[in-house]
Amino acid sequence: MSRLRFFLGAFGEPGHAFPMLALGARLAERGHEVTFETWSRWRSEVEDAGMRFLPAPEYPLFGGGSGGIGSEIYEAVVLATPETRASVASIRPHAVIHDILTLAPALAGELEGVPVATLVPHLYPVGAPGLPPYAVGARLPRTRLGHALWGAVGRGTEGGLRQGRAQLNATRARVGLPPVQRLHGGLSERLCLVGTFPELEYPRDWPTGTEVVGPLMWEPPFEFVEPPAGDAPLVLVAPSTAQDRSHRLLRAALAGLGNLPIRVLATWNRRPLPAAEPVVVPGNTRLVEWVSYAKTMPSCALVICHAGHGTMARALACGRPVLAVPHRGDMAENAARADWAGVGVRLPWRFLSPGTLRLAVRRALSDEMLSMRARRLAAWGATHDGASRAADLVETFASAQSSRRARTNSISSGESPSTTSIGSPEQLHSSTTARSSLSSSGRQMAP
Repeated sequence: MSRLRFFLGAFGEPGHAFPMLALGARLAERGHEVTFETWSRWRSEVEDAGMRFLPAPEYPLFGGGSGGIGSEIYEAVVLATPETRASVASIRPHAVIHDILTLAPALAGELEGVPVATLVPHLYPVGAPGLPPYAVGARLPRTRLGHALWGAVGRGTEGGLRQGRAQLNATRARVGLPPVQRLHGGLSERLCLVGTFPELEYPRDWPTGTEVVGPLMWEPPFEFVEPPAGDAPLVLVAPSTAQDRSHRLLRAALAGLGNLPIRVLATWNRRPLPAAEPVVVPGNTRLVEWVSYAKTMPSCALVICHAGHGTMARALACGRPVLAVPHRGDMAENAARADWAGVGVRLPWRFLSPGTLRLAVRRALSDEMLSMRARRLAAWGATHDGASRAADLVETFASAQSSRRARTNSISSGESPSTTSIGSPEQLHSSTTARSSLSSSGRQMAP
């Protein structure tokens, strides 16, 4: 395949930057020219992977506005889009691939007539008849009455999506683009990559152009961290890097698991516990700053986490079940899917305490079926690399669009075929879930 140019954009939280980095690294390995626009904190990692780093526009959210957090985010997108558009115009990529929550690349690509694909680095967030609304954390209904009930609830939630579409269309008008009619206008209709295990997705009719490719996993290099000595089952406590700022889950683990016949390796993920609130580390536990999930999880019997998709997917890819304690955003949905697929136990946030966490750990470690099903997902993942499959699809996507444009130019002008990409009306993500997830970051990045 000839060398192609790709423009990637993802805002800088690990759950969104890392999957895009995995895709970009795979494309760079294949000899393509890849530019990745993201937060400056990942410059060295992007460049080490063979990509060109481009600092993304970052704007603070303008607290206090009458329009709420959603309007603040869209205002930041309006400010960032011209900068990103200038970069896209200069690079002239064959395709733009944007993260589902990173809005400016989709607008910039459309403005410059470049084909746009979407990377969803988690479960597919679009509803379907009879399914529970995304992010509420409900299990798949098992009866006709349950399907009818969730169908009615789903129709009632469309108001939020219509509001998001109105905000999106106002944003599009300000940057010079026409309105869209679709409720989920941010997902590319030509190519939408869903980076999760197929076994975690509820049965549904999939839209044309939407592909479940498997998790796209990447992590910063880090040395192996020795767990506590002994032969007892090893339990990893892996809190979110973005949520639970008070470390409630970590504190519950330190207080509740010390008397169990297990070894505990716990990390505070470079978010130190306040010195004014000291904790006692039990004898069976080691508390560390950071661990490599790829190097640590294969030796674990169980992974305790907030059910962020990246952490949960890594555990399952290592064949390890999860104890999911969802905090906010789509974590409840991830926990529900792990429960439904039989690869994890979930403990609702409102019930979290040292005692309930201890009981949940005992339950998870005693259920051999959880481990067996997790190993099945790991076996699938070992032969279905998400980053490689996604790279295959975007190569085909970019090549096809480039060839189509070349044929169009040749027919219309009689000149030699051009390699400039054909335009595509790919749009932005306008769901309320996206807006609530972004609000926790405290700033808006718009590659």
